[in-house]
Amino acid sequence: MPRLRSELEPGTTPWVMRRAQWTALGLTDEDFAKPKIAIVNTSSDLASCFSHLDGIVGPLREAIRAAGGVGFEVRTAAPSDAVTSAGAAGRYILPSRDLIASDVEVAVEGALLDGMVCLSSCDKTTPAHLMAAGRLNIPTIVIGCGYQPSGRYRGEPVDFEDVFHYAGHVVTGRMTVDQLAEMSACAVTGPGVCAGMGTANSMHIAAEALGMALPGSTPVLANGPRMWQTVAEAGRRIVAMVAEGLRPRDIMTPPAFRNAVTAVLAISGSVNTLKHLQAVAVEAGCQVDVYAAFEELAPKVPLLSAVKPNGPRRIEEFEAAGGTRALLHQLRSLLDLDQRTVAGSTLRDALADVQVADPEVIRPVDNPVARHPGIVILRGSLAPGGAVVKRTVADDGIRRFTGPAKVFHSREEGLAGIRSGEVKPGQVVVLTGLGLRGAPGMGLTSAFVFAIDGAGLGGQVAVVTDGQMSGLVNKGLTVAEVNPEGAAGGPLGLVRDGDIISVDVDARTIDLDVPEEVLTQRRAQQPPVAAPAGCGWLSVYARTVRPLTEGATLGG
Repeated sequence: MPRLRSELEPGTTPWVMRRAQWTALGLTDEDFAKPKIAIVNTSSDLASCFSHLDGIVGPLREAIRAAGGVGFEVRTAAPSDAVTSAGAAGRYILPSRDLIASDVEVAVEGALLDGMVCLSSCDKTTPAHLMAAGRLNIPTIVIGCGYQPSGRYRGEPVDFEDVFHYAGHVVTGRMTVDQLAEMSACAVTGPGVCAGMGTANSMHIAAEALGMALPGSTPVLANGPRMWQTVAEAGRRIVAMVAEGLRPRDIMTPPAFRNAVTAVLAISGSVNTLKHLQAVAVEAGCQVDVYAAFEELAPKVPLLSAVKPNGPRRIEEFEAAGGTRALLHQLRSLLDLDQRTVAGSTLRDALADVQVADPEVIRPVDNPVARHPGIVILRGSLAPGGAVVKRTVADDGIRRFTGPAKVFHSREEGLAGIRSGEVKPGQVVVLTGLGLRGAPGMGLTSAFVFAIDGAGLGGQVAVVTDGQMSGLVNKGLTVAEVNPEGAAGGPLGLVRDGDIISVDVDARTIDLDVPEEVLTQRRAQQPPVAAPAGCGWLSVYARTVRPLTEGATLGG
């Protein structure tokens, strides 16, 4: 075994201080010579997304000890999109990802631990853990800790996505508050992430495709038998990884990111995976343009599985059909199979004995669910840096739209506009000022999109925003994450009511029909965005966040 990072020079001040603290925790002389592994527990009592993680720590620590290591639990911030989005109009959600990554850095790098196992659950935890792995470059395994069991409402299956969707119908009066409350009481029957192909499950699958989660470990039912098998295996494997010196930057190579992009496209995963994978690449020092990879691969990768909200299948069916290993097996002709995984083997080895239990749930590439891309990047005069559209599997949504703009500057202003009848058929509804700096933190626009649907306008308007969408949003023609954002001088911030906007999903274009000289005049009249003062996290974030093309990482 190579010399451990955690082995400090005997007799030095750091050595004796740490020895005193760890002896008080029960460590023996023998323990001091063992690999020291961080168990990164991104847990909280605030949400069921990760309410089961505390119970994983003990068995994982025992597995690490049985393999010859010593496990230390490290706790971090634990944001849940479902709960943490209540404050500041959802603006804490994306910035929490970078907070977690830095949280991990402080604890793990400060103590010079030798490796880490990350308990990943809700949407921002998996990318944050991968970012920390890339930044620290110490042996790391990511465990996707599972999806939540769903329930039934008035005899029909119901899950968190349904509650999220129908909340927009309450805004427009198509569902009562009492009905929504009754549905919400039935939708989630245990711990874990949202039971759909939202950001959490998409990122769990991406982590395995990237090689950073053990083969066959995603997606799984939270507290289900496969999750516990993974916990035991990860405890054994992380100690071996330290001995081998296998590090994240050995695994997270440009071809590995292309494998992850291919997997996301094949499941029509969350649009949020683009910025998250780009952020992971930045932190890992990997020179790969994830957005360009999505643009290049989207026409080549067929859709092989249609899990809610993309289609009728449920995440339980996807797991039963073989999960991510089965998906990658079906995609093997499109993948670089020589990429390494945390198991120590190549992806080719990991897929050698795979059988797809249900080829109707996870289709072969020559018999896909659909051939058009589920995630499309648009560019044009309104979004020179790109914007993202999620297409439906049935491809029955609007793909071309031209109309006059109706501009709102916040989600609340937009919701009020729907209620008052300001939003009318034929309009392109613009939500600007919700980007990384303008919000700051990137405002959530999902409630607005669902309210549009609830008002019966889903097929009659287009929505364009520099804010972000939940990975569970798959309604109407919504163009999100317009880059550059309006508050940073992007064209979206110069749009006025009545300006003509054209969107063409097939041509991958989005354009503003306003003469350049007019935009120049408007830009000159628009006051520059002042960097917010103060020590609050959103203020710090606004002053340091980089553009989406750099994964919205922090760098000043």
